[in-house]
Amino acid sequence: MNRHLDQTSALVSVIGGGSWGTALAIALARAGHPVALVVRDHAQADAINRTQRNARYLPQIPLPKNIIATANSASELAASALIIYALPCAILAQTLPKLAPLNAPVIAACKGLDQASGQRVDTMLLTALGATRSLLLSGPSFADEVAANKPTAITLAATDLHTALDAARFFAESNLRIYPHDDLTGVALGGALKNIIAIAAGIAQGLNLGHNAMAALVTRGIAEITRLAVACGARRETLHGLSGLGDLVLTCNGGQSRNRRLGEALAHGKSLIEARSAIGQVVEGERTAQMAQHLAQQHHIDVPIIASVCAVLSGTSNASQALQQLMARPTKAEFE
Repeated sequence: MNRHLDQTSALVSVIGGGSWGTALAIALARAGHPVALVVRDHAQADAINRTQRNARYLPQIPLPKNIIATANSASELAASALIIYALPCAILAQTLPKLAPLNAPVIAACKGLDQASGQRVDTMLLTALGATRSLLLSGPSFADEVAANKPTAITLAATDLHTALDAARFFAESNLRIYPHDDLTGVALGGALKNIIAIAAGIAQGLNLGHNAMAALVTRGIAEITRLAVACGARRETLHGLSGLGDLVLTCNGGQSRNRRLGEALAHGKSLIEARSAIGQVVEGERTAQMAQHLAQQHHIDVPIIASVCAVLSGTSNASQALQQLMARPTKAEFE
């Protein structure tokens, strides 16, 4: 790891001017770091620097003065002691080659599977950057609460626990309580798969199925996630921690979850295009669902909730039909 990691004055670059990237930039700035917030274009950067707010994503939160937005990031990235990627998984593959020649560790703060290759985020990082520079941030964390300085506990994973511990020091004195971890596979899959279950939770909410059904869905959902993740090499206990069960509980029950909101819109009869338009931001669970089903088929793992979400997203079933198919499954032992 970079020898500057213990210096609170070390520059951090956050790639992504959406709500999550901005929230992480705020947390790091409050911890004392100068932060370069890398955004899409010069107009957005100028507006953020002029108003000290991200008017589109977190307009209610004033940005600390040690955050500088930029759309021309080459010099900042080269000088950074740490780089955080906070954009959708869909463009991670095209971003990594730009980061590979640099020296700083890279934390991926995204959750999903690559649509083109089906690869997990951790696999993509390790291939492009190597083990000593690859980290993954995940866990129950709505961006607006992080930005509002509310206490939040999340997981930071690397292949080596000491690497994760070193990087976690960047967040000292912030509202983020970081739990270092060394199960990259489990953290990656927990974050990716819970988004699909959250779509199912939104469908259940939209159909007004009640608290009993929601509790059952979360419980059976974590069992499904765990089966698939363990088959891919994850440790079972990881999926029962913050990056698995913790994140699942938040996204299934929190009304701010884009994945849950997508499910609710579909249950209310909106088309997928209408639901996407109403949300207005990327919904990672939609992008991940089909790839997760393929992954389960490769490992011969039964994933009925994921399969039902895929059927609704593809239009082969509506929300009510998908529920009926789930309830009509043959009876078997709970932990079979």
